[in-house]
Amino acid sequence: MTNPKDIVLNAWKIFSTRDSMRIAALFTDDAEWIAPKGNATAVALDHTDHMIGAQAIARFIAQEMHRMFSGIDIAFRGVYADGDVVIVEERMRATLAGGRPYENDYCFVFTVAGDKIREVREYMDTRKGWRMVFGEEARCAGAVSAACQPCNRVG
Repeated sequence: MTNPKDIVLNAWKIFSTRDSMRIAALFTDDAEWIAPKGNATAVALDHTDHMIGAQAIARFIAQEMHRMFSGIDIAFRGVYADGDVVIVEERMRATLAGGRPYENDYCFVFTVAGDKIREVREYMDTRKGWRMVFGEEARCAGAVSAACQPCNRVG
């Protein structure tokens, strides 16, 4: 069995290829990627915040997120492993579809099963992300949701 930390670090290299077949091969068939509910990326792309299945995850990484972000630059701040769990702290910088800059810190908790990724739990500063994607003027009725106005959806 390969070291879980190596599996996750290799995954980030494969993600950058945007090759959906290679990306899907990194995950178990029933893998899950769980992001915060109502996060700005999911809302702007009219996309789920809980992807299930290697193909769905691969399609998002290889294609869908690039409708919103270009010039993506990932800087690792730390990578920590304990058994089959790997934690990655990173800063993502990119250009949004409308030309504005995007910068946010993320924490990903990967669970590895054998030599594949079984689960990813994603954490980020959702408020900061919301302001960068939708602007300071965006108003929400209650919790962050697709009902927020104005909604400058991408795509």
